[in-house]
Amino acid sequence: MSNRQAVPAFTRPALAPGLLGAIALMAFIAVVDSDWFTIARYVVSILALIICVFAGQAKQWWWLPPLVAVAVLWNPVLPFDLPLVGWYIAHVVGAIMFVASGLLIKVHRVD
Repeated sequence: MSNRQAVPAFTRPALAPGLLGAIALMAFIAVVDSDWFTIARYVVSILALIICVFAGQAKQWWWLPPLVAVAVLWNPVLPFDLPLVGWYIAHVVGAIMFVASGLLIKVHRVD
């Protein structure tokens, strides 16, 4: 028997930013109507764009439209003004999308 462990054929590089994005979105629900929401916009937009890079590396182009939509909706430069309920819904949907993309974006290993 060999002591060598099997190396997976792929990695999930979007998992950490996806989970961080979901946690941030759920936490930032509390600050939607405050000045702290600007920080939330930066965090969410940057994490969405990071995951876009990993989706491109994995050649999973179908993730780009929803991730770019998140980056645009939460962008701090030209902010969108949604009603409070709209932001609550967007935060939950965005969190689900971040977790799903983090789990499903796989980059094949090149050894």
